[in-house]
Parts: sequence; C-alpha cells; structure tokens
Amino acid sequence: MLYQHQQTTYQVKRPSFSQNKSLKPWNAADEYLIQFFDELDYHDTTIAVCNDAFGLLTCYFNTQCYSIVNNKSQENTIKSNLDSNAIPFQQERFLSPLDSLPTSIDYGLLKIPKSLELFELYLSQLSAALRSDGVLVCAFMTKYFTPAILEIADRFFDDVSQSKAQKKARLLLLKGVKATQETLPLIHSIDCPPFPPLKQYYGVFSAKHIDYASQFLIEHINLKDSDQTVLDLASGNGVLASRIRHLNPHCKLHLLDDSFLAIASSKMNLEANNTTFYHQDNLAHFETNYFDYVISNPPFHFEYEINISIPLRLFKEVHRCLKDTGCFQLVANKHLNYKTHLSKLFSKVVIDAENNKFVIYSCYK
Repeated sequence: MLYQHQQTTYQVKRPSFSQNKSLKPWNAADEYLIQFFDELDYHDTTIAVCNDAFGLLTCYFNTQCYSIVNNKSQENTIKSNLDSNAIPFQQERFLSPLDSLPTSIDYGLLKIPKSLELFELYLSQLSAALRSDGVLVCAFMTKYFTPAILEIADRFFDDVSQSKAQKKARLLLLKGVKATQETLPLIHSIDCPPFPPLKQYYGVFSAKHIDYASQFLIEHINLKDSDQTVLDLASGNGVLASRIRHLNPHCKLHLLDDSFLAIASSKMNLEANNTTFYHQDNLAHFETNYFDYVISNPPFHFEYEINISIPLRLFKEVHRCLKDTGCFQLVANKHLNYKTHLSKLFSKVVIDAENNKFVIYSCYK
C-alpha cells in the first residue's frame, strides 16, 4: 500500500504470507507519531524506533534511526520495505531488545506492544540510552489503553503526559529519566516441577506459569527412542524442548522461534550440547526430509490480531522438512479447527487427546 505524506510516497507492505491483503501495514498510531515529529526540529538528531510493526516508521526516519525489533518476521518485513523504497539497509542499525544502543539518542519512538512486560523491557532499554533532555514518544490505539501503561512509565520517568486522542490513537510523552530506574535484565522464574525452574525474559509468552496448552501437550508427547533429529517449532522459553531432552538425551535437538527474547530465554534453560537455537520465522535453512519428530505449540496472534496464516505457512514448511517416517505433533485451541488445514498437507492426521479447550494432533506424511 502507498503511504503519502508531505509530497513523499512510501510503498509499505505486510508480510508476503499474510492472507488478508486488505489490512493496512500501519495504523493511526503510526500516523500520529509522524505528525508529531513533523512539528519538531528533529533533523540532525539520533532516533531509536522500537517495535515498528511493518516498517513505515523505519522507512520514514530511515538514515537517522536505529530500529529495535524482537521478531525476525518484523525485521524481514522492515528490510523488504526499505528495499522497496530504495532506502539503504544498514544491518548495524537493527538491534535486539537486549542490545545496548551504541550511542545516546535524542528521541525514542515506541509503538506500545500488547505485552506490557515487553513494554517495560523496551522502556528499560531506551531510557538507558536517552539523553538528559531527550524525549520518548509512545503511541497506542486508545481501545487498548490500560492504567498499567502509566504505572510502568512512572517507574522510569519523572514527567509522564498524554496527548489528546486523534483518530482513536494517543501519544504518551516521557521525559526526565529517573535516577533510580532498574538497569538489570528483566527476567521471570517459572516453576516447572519436577524439573528446575525455567527462566525467561519479560515479553516472552506465558510469563506467570507454563502455558496451559503446552502443559497439555507435555502429558501426551509421543517421541520415540529412535527419533534422532527433533525440532521444537515456536519454542518459546524451551519448556517442550526441555522435556524432549529429558526423554531423549542424545537426540539432535533444534529450537526455532520468531522471537529473539524467546530464543535468548531458551538458551538459559537448555545446555548447548547437541542443541541448536535459531532466531528465525521459517524453516528454509533446513534440508528436506530432515526431522524425525517435530513438536509445536504454534502461535496464531500478531499483537492484537488473530492471524492463522502464520501457522499455516509453518505447517507447509514442516511437511517439507519431515521424514517420510516422521511425526509432527502439535497442540492448538479447538476453535481454530486445524485438522481441516493439516489434512490437506498430511495423509494421516490423528487426534491424540482433547479437552474442552485444546486438541493435540499427530500428523504423518
């Protein structure tokens, strides 16, 4: 889609696998941020853009900004949109949520994520790099506002104010970094009996306890002793992979997740020996017919948006990478009705177990 502003036009697209082509790759919060900065003298300043969904903000501020992204799918889409607009790509200007910015910043632009813990982690990162007279501008749609946003902002900044609403979007202006702010990594510890507690960074899915769908799947894992190449797809903090490693200590175990913070968390929970971690959003680098067993609790949300195009694309890739004798086992919410989609790819789809909310499938080529 074309975004036109002040005689400049940008071509911005959603990810290529996104099924709903009618959805815009930006919203009123993005537009409000750009309008706000049009009224400032921000040229010759250093800007950090954080949680840019599909790249409009990174394209608009381009050579002036660092882009902080958690998901590999976001990074790939932003890079694609930079290329579409003939904007030079600079890898060193893409940072993870755990990176320290290489220089002080004058302005931070943050699209407030659905996860307020991730919001807190981003504030910790950005406030540490903000100049004393710098400003952090956070944007959100008003329907997603919660008082907790202000409570978190107050922990890091002395001056917290809100703009007026515009097209159902609002800005949060943060100034004056508090001297007492926390600078330590924000990490949860999750009980995982009878195994040691799991650790994960703020912003990783299911922070208070092991996700209920994963708990259900753990009870029905059908891994065989002969399975030697195993993939935990959408691995999160590594809870499923940890159980796989307990059941089969000698298998070659691979963990893959779109989230940088998820992969960083799983590295705290599993030893690197015979275990490989991938911050990726696809299986393109795996050979065809490689895996004996693939296990997954696949995501179906992008922020507030339900988007099953993400798991459906992964199912196709699993089919290619799975051995003819292999098994793909996954858990899903019942209302998603994945069996209809899986049966188009796999010759045999078995329901291993189900309860009032979740269903576990085993798929065979």
